[in-house]
Amino acid sequence: MNFATKAQRIYLALGANLDDRLGNLCRAIDSFAPQIQTLRISPIYETAPWGVLDQPAFLNLVVEADTLLKPHDLLVYLKRLEKEAGRKPTIRNGPRTLDLDIIFYGDQLIEEEDLQIPHPRLAGRAFVLKPLADLIPDFINPRSGERVRDMLAQCDLSGIQPVRQSCDCHTILASAD
Repeated sequence: MNFATKAQRIYLALGANLDDRLGNLCRAIDSFAPQIQTLRISPIYETAPWGVLDQPAFLNLVVEADTLLKPHDLLVYLKRLEKEAGRKPTIRNGPRTLDLDIIFYGDQLIEEEDLQIPHPRLAGRAFVLKPLADLIPDFINPRSGERVRDMLAQCDLSGIQPVRQSCDCHTILASAD
């Protein structure tokens, strides 16, 4: 099977606010292969907590990638990676070592009990939209029909600060040793 011609383009949001936040994000990206082929990584942003405010700030980024996994298989794979990174069940929007969300799976609209793509709470979440807009500002959200840049324009960006222009995971992980 030819990966390049059969793969589905996906966008994944990554976030972490416990332990080695940057290392957690980089280790996650490094662990994607061979199931997920990373193509581009957005700049990294430090963001104020959302939902539950009494917790440390998050680091957030978005990855553009290709995968041969079907949507449900991708979800299972990402949940396994979260668990391997030390994520433990906690309150919704609570602190976590790693959070991996499927934002877009091509231009598909999936509405099932355990999986909704595009991510149903994307609108209004500047911590996802800002790094997503760095990669695909003109992409049309199949759920809302809005461009990513237009969704971002409706958000409050005051709690979002750039941390790095890129995530060179190999360099970051090597310097931590």
